[in-house]
Amino acid sequence: MSGDVAGDSAARYDHYRLYRVELDTEDHVELFQQLEAKSDSCTFYGHARQPGQQLTIMVSASKVADFEDLLALHAVNGRLLVRNMQQLIDREATTVKPITTDPVELDWQHYYQLETIYAWMDMLSRRYPEFVSIVEIGKSYEGRPIKGVKLSRRPDNKAIVVEGGIHAREWISPATATFLLHELITSEDPTVREIGTAYDWYFFPIVNPDGYRFTFTGDRLWRKNRKPYGLCRGVDLNRNFDSNWGGTGSSDDPCSYDFSGSDAFSEPESIALADFLRANIGPARIRTYIALHSYSQLLMFPYGHTAEKIPNYDDLQLITDRAIEALTAVNGTVYRGGSKHETIYPSSGGSIDWAYRPGGVPVSLTFELRGPPDSTDMFILPADQILPVGRETLAAFVAIVREAARLGYYDDSVKVIGAK
Repeated sequence: MSGDVAGDSAARYDHYRLYRVELDTEDHVELFQQLEAKSDSCTFYGHARQPGQQLTIMVSASKVADFEDLLALHAVNGRLLVRNMQQLIDREATTVKPITTDPVELDWQHYYQLETIYAWMDMLSRRYPEFVSIVEIGKSYEGRPIKGVKLSRRPDNKAIVVEGGIHAREWISPATATFLLHELITSEDPTVREIGTAYDWYFFPIVNPDGYRFTFTGDRLWRKNRKPYGLCRGVDLNRNFDSNWGGTGSSDDPCSYDFSGSDAFSEPESIALADFLRANIGPARIRTYIALHSYSQLLMFPYGHTAEKIPNYDDLQLITDRAIEALTAVNGTVYRGGSKHETIYPSSGGSIDWAYRPGGVPVSLTFELRGPPDSTDMFILPADQILPVGRETLAAFVAIVREAARLGYYDDSVKVIGAK
């Protein structure tokens, strides 16, 4: 689909409702597992796993009465979060800049399309040629470049990689990535200047360019890439890495939002990222990998697929704690931290798990940015939150780098963990 913004053929969510339900019993868990398997009118944000869990579900307008009847019949506590999802999308659309926007105008009070962000990255490399360069790591399924920016102010630095936009609908992720990159290049704050000079940075703001483009032209709530699989399209790229691929928290159904692909690394986007890491972890001395997602206000480290604690669990918990303290100090935003498995939900095939092992990056972290777990905005975060999110995340980045340095992760003697 081409064009600037969503046209007549775009998905609409008029009078779709968003609910938050409480699964109090095993019967409730089983009930919602069956509902997810059988209903194409209910979109689940998470899977029913255990009693005590809360679950967010979007219900199509035609099934609202049936859904509310189901809650009453089975004595499930539920509350209505959003009465009309399309209103959120329409509100957000007023803050989206057109595809023709001059990259010099890019700010952090609006959302920008793929082409503008890529043009802005090119502009940075022309404006600061002595220390900013473009890195293209491959092409998407539809042939779009997967572009990154390298910031390097001095030779022989250790390196940090930042991944954004692997899930297409999480617009706050690329917006935050571009804010962080801009600050590391231009900030006069000595703490920011320090980490922007003492380390090399590789930013990939939109790892899933096809999916991101489609959220503007086809379906605002699209998550996956755009590769066809039978009747359906798309693979969840954050389930496609060769880290317990196809295991817990992923699906083998191509129509599912967390479809893991036909095989590990079946998708060009995940291959491109992994190949970049494999080729550069040694030469570029990559010691930290940070993925930006939304939403739930979490900061997590491996593993997602098992409760097994990684060898440097205590170090990463300490780094996470320091980062959350710094983040909360900016705006009072509350975050939780821990391993992915214990903090959000079990998941397999994720990028930070693979980056950690076998990739060999010892400090691998995932942010789930604003809003909170019971957010009514979900992935449709208002543009007036981009700057507050950027500023608090920048504070967390400074804390991550400083604490990792204090613990010796950027020392020359540190061995790469589990690299193959």
